Amino acid sequence: MVVCLRSERRALAGALLLATCGLALCGCDRKAQMPAPPPPEVSVIEVKRAPVTVYDEYVAQMQAPDTIEIRAQVTGLLQQQAFADGARVRKGALLYVIDQRPFEAQVAQAQANVAQAEANLINAGQNLARNGRLIAQHAVSQQDYDAAEAQEKAGAALVEAQKALLRDAEINLEFTSIRASRDGVMSSSLVKPGALITAQQTLLTTLYSNDPMWALFTIGEERLLELQKRLKHPPGEQPDQAPPFRIRLADGSDYALPGKLNFVDAAIDQKNGTLQVRISLPNPDRLLRPGLFVRVIVPAFENADGIRVPQRAIKELQGLKSVYVVTAGDKAEERPVVANRLVENDWVVESGLSGGERIVIDGVGKVRPGGQVRPVLASAAGAAAAGSAPTTAHN
Repeated sequence: MVVCLRSERRALAGALLLATCGLALCGCDRKAQMPAPPPPEVSVIEVKRAPVTVYDEYVAQMQAPDTIEIRAQVTGLLQQQAFADGARVRKGALLYVIDQRPFEAQVAQAQANVAQAEANLINAGQNLARNGRLIAQHAVSQQDYDAAEAQEKAGAALVEAQKALLRDAEINLEFTSIRASRDGVMSSSLVKPGALITAQQTLLTTLYSNDPMWALFTIGEERLLELQKRLKHPPGEQPDQAPPFRIRLADGSDYALPGKLNFVDAAIDQKNGTLQVRISLPNPDRLLRPGLFVRVIVPAFENADGIRVPQRAIKELQGLKSVYVVTAGDKAEERPVVANRLVENDWVVESGLSGGERIVIDGVGKVRPGGQVRPVLASAAGAAAAGSAPTTAHN
């Protein structure tokens, strides 16, 4: 009985082993019969060459060419503020009035002193004339005549001295009316009527010129060399035909009026290797104000045969950039490229690609170097993004 049970168990184990081997063989057959997966579908564009003007952007701060601190030339009580804070003023416009009464009294006193000196001069002249007649008759001594002559000259000098004091008093009276030295925009007044003003010390307000305005920024040594090459004038070209500079405001909009370079510092800052540069911009609508931060778009160079590649098409690893180029056999070839500047959402490729090549822009993650792909031409909008028209790039 025991022997029979053992035989049955051995037979059952053998049957199970045969069944397992059969299943394994069937699985191998099925795997052998499964087709290979299709190549991944990717979106491609055909790159084209087109003119590209490359610009660099720098953070700049606006500055008024003339910033004038308004201070009084005489000491006195402030009587009137004749302008509204922040108002535009013309040259010669009245800004402040200091109490004029003490200065009017000084002018009156100086006028009286002049009149007295002139009367003394008349008397000295008459005395000299009289002594001149008498000395001819030997009725007076030479000493008396010389004294009369000296008195007449002293009287004339005294008249001139008193007139100078009168002019000084009149100038002080004029200084009680403080006027704008040029067209511009007023800041807020720092003093109010009734305050005591100290001559040449008390700051009353500040007058800012507003048209044109300056944008100041710094530029590196390498960019400076590029800028100098860009601004060189061919023979016969006038300096005012240099390319204009543009600025971008804080809200991202472009300022409508172009600017011109009007200053480059003489020496490079040894601490950071930068140079101060300034451009002048017209400001008829007062949109630009002192202290405003803007971005200056500086012309760097022009590439007559530039190639633009969408940013998403470029892989970057440890600072090295590459793209997948689809060859004639629809195989993906990884190609290193040099691209250091952006235009909108595209890289400007300096080397590594030729016009007419197809590159992968979507589905890059599914591509393997040397692998087969199924390229699908991107839409017209995507192709246009590759640079079929003249464009402007920035760093």
